[in-house]
Amino acid sequence: MISLKRKALAAAAALTVSALALTGCAQGGGASAGGADATIRIGSLYEPVNLSNVAGGGQGVTEALTGNVYESLFKLNDDGTISPLLATKHEMSSDGLTYTFTLRDGVKFHSGKALTSADVKASIEAVLAPDSQSARKSSLEVIKSIETPDAHTVKVDLKQRSISFPYLLSYIWVVNADAKNLEKQEDGTGPYTLGEWKRGSTLTLNRWNGYWGEKAKNGKVVFSYFTDATAEDTALTSGRLDLITSVQNPDALPQFEKSGKFTINDGKSTTKELLAFNDKAKPFTDAKVRQAIYSAIDRKKLLNAIWGDYGTLIGSMVPPSDPWYEDLTTLNPYDPARSKTLLAEAGLANGFTFTLDTPSYDPHPAVAEFLQSELKKVGITVKINTISADEWYTKVFKNHDFEATLQEHVNDRDVVWYGNPEFYWGYDNPQVTKWIDEAEQASSEAEQVKLLKQANRQIATDAASAWLYLYPQIVVASKDVSGYPVNGLNSQFPAYNIVKK
Repeated sequence: MISLKRKALAAAAALTVSALALTGCAQGGGASAGGADATIRIGSLYEPVNLSNVAGGGQGVTEALTGNVYESLFKLNDDGTISPLLATKHEMSSDGLTYTFTLRDGVKFHSGKALTSADVKASIEAVLAPDSQSARKSSLEVIKSIETPDAHTVKVDLKQRSISFPYLLSYIWVVNADAKNLEKQEDGTGPYTLGEWKRGSTLTLNRWNGYWGEKAKNGKVVFSYFTDATAEDTALTSGRLDLITSVQNPDALPQFEKSGKFTINDGKSTTKELLAFNDKAKPFTDAKVRQAIYSAIDRKKLLNAIWGDYGTLIGSMVPPSDPWYEDLTTLNPYDPARSKTLLAEAGLANGFTFTLDTPSYDPHPAVAEFLQSELKKVGITVKINTISADEWYTKVFKNHDFEATLQEHVNDRDVVWYGNPEFYWGYDNPQVTKWIDEAEQASSEAEQVKLLKQANRQIATDAASAWLYLYPQIVVASKDVSGYPVNGLNSQFPAYNIVKK
């Protein structure tokens, strides 16, 4: 058995996008001087694939550009709430089917064009386009029509009530409707403009003095990209970086603690390490088989092997930061004897064999080997098929051509995807779908929470997937740097409040 804890963890891909294995290595000199014009050097393992959030830009494009280069009608705050941003106010009709948004005055795109309602309309329609790869596309299909009564008003009619609609809009970048080639260029309204992007190395954001709101508290941000977590850690300790967005090598933490020069922030992640079954492929059509596999895995041992004292055990798709969270880790406890009993009840007393499609980037190969060893103890043979992130996107996510797979899911509030039988894991429980639909059409947040707790408990009871653990969100920064986010919800990393002494 390999030593999982010693494996250097590398880049991860967002749920619904294709991601490329990074081949470059970040370069650069020493960290910059402080002050209002300071350059903030940020280390990351998540380089964008391209610069579009609807064309497969990946986790890296969300991290670097959301809130920094592009803005939305609403801002997703670091505590999971939303607040007005490009929309100063909104009204909902009494039947909940019409939302009217009033846009902020005086907002311009980086190109100099004034923001209008037509840009908002075009931005939402881009998410709904046939070729869109946005994770929120299916959620926004509730939209019936979008009207622009005047330059500062957007009216959206829905097919049915959607209590989450303003929250969903916090994910939608508002882009200049006339902008072209957005996979390589940008035209947003945020506090930074895009500087130079050296693929495989760095992406630079420059403070924009034409910004409508409070100017960025630093002059420049440079995201430096690494293919290896240890190299990234070394860059921070040597002073070439000011902070790291998410430490991927727990064994490096003692050196940061010992030096006394760094602040270690243990934030709240929303990234779930998931063993997803194809619930439409035998024998995973049987909940007892899925439950048997789940109870055969010592998740506590796995989490400790990968993350040491960091990370969180979870028993469902819902992280603690979601309003409908419940601790459901006891529903499918680690119990190999239970696994064997369930397999026998499913007619598989002698076990069975399945193929586990495993993304090639860490920690998935290490997790796959751990699962292979654990399941062998209850008579289940796991054949590991290692594939690239691009292959995973096509084979698993698009074509549903798999038996089981590993994947990390970064979004918050994403348990609702279990209400869609056409989603890649194929879970189909009509009662769950009904509860999730009713929750979205709820007239109050309390009603929504109640219904989603019911749905989540049923999903977990059915072991629709096996939720292995919740990633930690460990931001490590030089002690002379402050103002950075620590939770990184949905992988975003707003940099405009970061200051350096």
